[in-house]
Amino acid sequence: MALDRGSPLALTVLALLRQQPLHPYGIQRLLKQWGKDVVVNVGQRASLYRTIDRLQEGGLIQVRETGRDQQYPERTVYEITDEGGRTLYRWLDEMLSAPRQEFPQFPAALASALLLAPDELAEALERRERAVAKTLAGLEEMLTAEDDLPRIAVLEIEYLREVTAAEARWLRGVVEDLRAGRITWSRESLEKAAARRE
Repeated sequence: MALDRGSPLALTVLALLRQQPLHPYGIQRLLKQWGKDVVVNVGQRASLYRTIDRLQEGGLIQVRETGRDQQYPERTVYEITDEGGRTLYRWLDEMLSAPRQEFPQFPAALASALLLAPDELAEALERRERAVAKTLAGLEEMLTAEDDLPRIAVLEIEYLREVTAAEARWLRGVVEDLRAGRITWSRESLEKAAARRE
């Protein structure tokens, strides 16, 4: 039974197992070592194990061996199945080619930002702007450190850098407009706008 939809973590687990059989700790270690943990959340080992269980139940991976080392607890090594290989390429094609509606927290919070006063919103966005600038600097550093890798190996970091840089520019512009009084609202103006939409 193949799974219909993949998650970023499921896709990545299949991709790693396509390269070589691994145990869960090895998967987590490789993702961190290669810097892929900036695009795939492997901080919670429990979610990795749930994903592995789901992939195994779906027939996409199977146990290759279970071994025990003197220094470590028993480790189960997984490998991808033929069905898993086909599913990997299908998911990869779908995720690359078809934009998907995602619901991140920040736009949802922006939808309710009118509950704040302009100066409160500006202060919150300035804090975000500082955090985004720090993230952007980290992505730039990652790209500089990885400049010996082929570009295909860092496309996700390039993408994140561009998206993060765009967010930083947008945040600066909105904060400037808030501080200059070019973005204003009142309860009355919002009620009038809502009435026009009815």
